[in-house]
Amino acid sequence: MRFSFLLAFFFSAAASAEAQRIVATAPHLAELVCAAGACERLVGVAAYTDYPESVAALPKVADAHGVNAEALLALKPDLVLTWDGGSPQSALDALAKLSVPSRALRIRKLDDIAAAVEQLGEWLGTAETARAVAERFRADLARLSARYGRGAKLRVMYQIENSPIYSVNRDSPISQAITVCGGVNVFAELPQLAAPVSRESVMAMNPDAIVFARQDDVKRIRDDWSRWPELKAVRDNHLFAVNADLLARATPRMIEGISELCSLMDFARSK
Repeated sequence: MRFSFLLAFFFSAAASAEAQRIVATAPHLAELVCAAGACERLVGVAAYTDYPESVAALPKVADAHGVNAEALLALKPDLVLTWDGGSPQSALDALAKLSVPSRALRIRKLDDIAAAVEQLGEWLGTAETARAVAERFRADLARLSARYGRGAKLRVMYQIENSPIYSVNRDSPISQAITVCGGVNVFAELPQLAAPVSRESVMAMNPDAIVFARQDDVKRIRDDWSRWPELKAVRDNHLFAVNADLLARATPRMIEGISELCSLMDFARSK
């Protein structure tokens, strides 16, 4: 028992304020480190990490397919952050072989965002800063829910990609954002966090609004849906492009993305 306690204590200390060289293996993990008040300790990030600007130029040592072991070791990290449920198994296996100190953050719900910031604050010795950010996130989320959550329910589809089309189930923070805004995710029952859906299934669900990323090919998405004028979202011109970097990344900035989504849904509701 005493030996187990000492091991736990030692590992906790290693991944706390002593961690001065941090690698984040997903874009949102880098944002979370910065939100927790330890941005200057990041030495390596993942592909597509672009916020905040100060970390965008850091070496890219990971992507959706795995990690570059040689590049990662060259940075001499004392803490590598992974995404529980999102980091590819190949990346986790590579880290295990390298014996690099690592920690995993799990985010499936909106409440997990604030909890993740606080957890990082505990690990990195920035608890006070992290707690303030987390409390502000929770307050902003409650404000949006109070303002929009009681409106007439809109049936919403969140679209990822176009060929094939993917959507998200109830476990995605995006689905919970739809709920905050007074909507219902029509594909909440999908078997996976993100799964392909056919146009015929969209027709069967007949959502009031279809939401997609403005970072995607917006013109093509709109043109493709225009061939299905019987869809309520198409008929009412409720095809909404949002900033996916804000809405799809599980960080405190998601509040900005949810605010945009709520405004668009409220516009559709008013019509």
